[in-house]
Amino acid sequence: MKFTCEIEINKPRETVITLFDNAENMKQWMPGLLSFEHLSGIPGQVGAKSKLKYDMNGRKIEMIETITVRNLPDEFSGTYEAAGVWNVVSNKFIAVSPDKTKWVSYNEFKFTNFMMKVMGFLMPGAFKKTSLNYLKLFKEFAEKS
Repeated sequence: MKFTCEIEINKPRETVITLFDNAENMKQWMPGLLSFEHLSGIPGQVGAKSKLKYDMNGRKIEMIETITVRNLPDEFSGTYEAAGVWNVVSNKFIAVSPDKTKWVSYNEFKFTNFMMKVMGFLMPGAFKKTSLNYLKLFKEFAEKS
């Protein structure tokens, strides 16, 4: 399943990137994030791996992030692997004006077990809704900062 989400943030691209690129800020805009633990590689650089733990409405989820592209301020991409799901996210940051940034997030989900394949088939909108919600929450966080 592939989809794209985008949002305009009323902040300069440099500010958006500074806020996005700081792992300490993640809990400010990612509901349910319990922890972010660096596992290997140089933090924030291509090849680095981190473990993210979430509580999503009582359901505990762990995923491994692997950074695949770091070409900031233009792009930051990675893979996210969790039980039954493999997700590729490519984030692009476009300066719309000196004080406005467009964040475009390209997403691809692959489901690796039966249960997740069923969820992906029956509720594809839920994955897009969750992804778009993260963009909206980041926008709120960035515009208040």
